[in-house]
Amino acid sequence: MRPGARNLITDVAGLRVGNAQDATIKTGATVLVGDAPFTAALHVMGGAPGTRESDLLAPDKLVQQVDALVLSGGSAFGLDAASGVADGLRDMGRGFQVGDQRVPIVPGAILFDLLNGGDKSWAENPYKALGRAALAAAAEQFDMGSTGAGCGATTANLKGGLGSASLVLDNGITVGALVAVNALGAVTMGDGPAFWAAPWEMDNEFGGIGMGHHDPHEEPRPEARLGENTTIAIIATDAVLDQAQATRLATAAHDGMARAIHPSHTPFDGDLIFAAATGVNPLPDPGFDALRLGHAAATCLARAIARGVHAATSAPQDTLPSWAEKFS
Repeated sequence: MRPGARNLITDVAGLRVGNAQDATIKTGATVLVGDAPFTAALHVMGGAPGTRESDLLAPDKLVQQVDALVLSGGSAFGLDAASGVADGLRDMGRGFQVGDQRVPIVPGAILFDLLNGGDKSWAENPYKALGRAALAAAAEQFDMGSTGAGCGATTANLKGGLGSASLVLDNGITVGALVAVNALGAVTMGDGPAFWAAPWEMDNEFGGIGMGHHDPHEEPRPEARLGENTTIAIIATDAVLDQAQATRLATAAHDGMARAIHPSHTPFDGDLIFAAATGVNPLPDPGFDALRLGHAAATCLARAIARGVHAATSAPQDTLPSWAEKFS
């Protein structure tokens, strides 16, 4: 396996990512949109998720493909970001056709960033406009760190951020990850700069620091206020997958979250992963290649989580330092 040309989820051909944020509010939205509808699924392991249209992603439901997936800050307010994306897609003539109407299918997930030092005294919910702006900005190249849904994200001891990574398997299948890291747990080991994801780092993509020291006797401490966290992610591939197979891919990818965040999947996080499959390349070996895909998804996600925190930048009124501010 090797990273793709961009080392971003958009190494999966036909996918684009757009970000929009408001630095005053310290929040934002991120959209993954396909050139064509794609198969999507969802797996939730956190205890406090927030989603829109997630029931549609079960394998037994009528709609088998979606037009876009949205990650947003704002807690429940942020679910409105998907409405802005849906409006923009409808203007483009996109959506599930019913008679002479088209209804864009835009599942979304949110994280809690309402107590991060930003000014939340808005007179009108800003997330619909942020979602539409993110769609308008969608491109193959995009920024990581304090942008989009990662703009106001935090972890136990550092600013969070938006991260991405990719892998090309030996069979030619591409896998990519996109994640907004807003975890109750820590992404770095102890008080040092080393990332829990260090064993899976490629090409010094988050500093090349290597492993730090971990005391296995140490119990997690509630450094963050409980109920303010969630890590939300998308795993994408160009493989041909049905919704059941995509659900299994999202399930396997949770291993990457557990590798990169200590602890993860807590009762106070809404940790969840969408899977997206563009259906371009059939799996040469459907049995063993499904295993390869799951391993690649977990590896990509662990790397993307570290990259998002590594790329975060400091700003006025931040409640936590960025990795760069603390360790560079």
